[in-house]
Amino acid sequence: MKMQDQQQEHTRSYYAATINEPVDYAALEEHIDTDICVVGGGFTGVATALTLAERGYNVVLLEANRIGWGASGRNGGQLIYGFSSQSKLEKNLDGNNSDLLWDLQWRGNDIIRERVARYSIPCDLKNGYVQVATKPRQLAIIEAEAEERARHRSDFAYETWDRATTRDMLGTDAFAGASACFRDGHVHPLNLCIGEARAAEQQGAKIFEQSPVVDIVHGKRATARTETGSVTADAIVLAGNAYSRLEPKYLSNLVFPAGSYIIATEPLPREITNEINPRDVAVCDLNNVVDYYRLSSDKRLLFGGACNYSGRDPKSIEAFIRPRMERVYPQLKGVRIDYQWGGKIGIVLNRALAVGRIQNNVYYCQGYSGHGVCPTHLMGEIMADAVTGSLERFDLFASIKHFRIPGSQWVGNQLIALGMLYYKLKDRL
Repeated sequence: MKMQDQQQEHTRSYYAATINEPVDYAALEEHIDTDICVVGGGFTGVATALTLAERGYNVVLLEANRIGWGASGRNGGQLIYGFSSQSKLEKNLDGNNSDLLWDLQWRGNDIIRERVARYSIPCDLKNGYVQVATKPRQLAIIEAEAEERARHRSDFAYETWDRATTRDMLGTDAFAGASACFRDGHVHPLNLCIGEARAAEQQGAKIFEQSPVVDIVHGKRATARTETGSVTADAIVLAGNAYSRLEPKYLSNLVFPAGSYIIATEPLPREITNEINPRDVAVCDLNNVVDYYRLSSDKRLLFGGACNYSGRDPKSIEAFIRPRMERVYPQLKGVRIDYQWGGKIGIVLNRALAVGRIQNNVYYCQGYSGHGVCPTHLMGEIMADAVTGSLERFDLFASIKHFRIPGSQWVGNQLIALGMLYYKLKDRL
């Protein structure tokens, strides 16, 4: 089967149904010489391309399907500080760099807010993210984060909630307590990604959709080849995450696709939304296998989680997710589900970002392990720095050591699924 036979439009999600301005970039059918070529039209690729275009570089972005087609356009839309590599970076930094790590954790949030404002991107950006303790022992995590914020003298709104306050704020008895941060928030991710792609185009970037890259040709200058064209550049950035199959010699069995799923209810009446989420915040629990939810702009509850690490999708996403939603909100029992969808997120064995360079001028960044909206924007800036000669922050992430599981990707997925059983059991204790 030829690559073009596999090209796809957006999945039938709530986000795809509410796109502000659909994009329809042409496929690559020529040979282009440019400064930088970016492979992948999700958040990492688009953020990298936009950063470079803002700095005056000639950039070509190649997307196999549509802008935001993968996890970037299907996720829970939660704007959360930090990144999955945090604990690994702490080990690579001495105590004098705690401020650097603190700033890195928030940089993605700042980039998103700056660009939404600068380019007037309509993406339902709202303030407020709450992490909830499903059991009393998780309250220690909330207390530790409050202490960290106090040490850094954070000048943004942050609250800790006891069980009663959490019940009042979220309309459920499911949680032992919570913390609320109003520098974090939530967003319509597909409209954000498309809006940033439009901004990159306005700044001079060339974007091609339905143009899967079939090969990378190495050399003093590298070339990304599609079936109908090619792009030769001083450097190439690979930003395919869970869907990338390029450079298997270097990247195979490093990142594993795992399924993540979301349902969207019918629009809920005001008395219900005022009960379950009066401050219109995003919510995520503190379990190892998380559930998360938020209200859309038209007051649907978008509820997701129950990540599947085996590589097998559920027969019915609604049947898979609805019981989890109704355990938190029994008052929503029987509510109509209008949308259900899923997709793949890139899981790394040690949950740290896989960042590196191949033969000097092909860079890669992948494996956000389900925590990617803000970190992808940070990494877009870091990748743009790296390909133009500033490697300090890039080397910090690239120095993290990774273990590649031997054997096929299927074997790797089963090993990860087996390991996650341990964490699922911990969540239940």
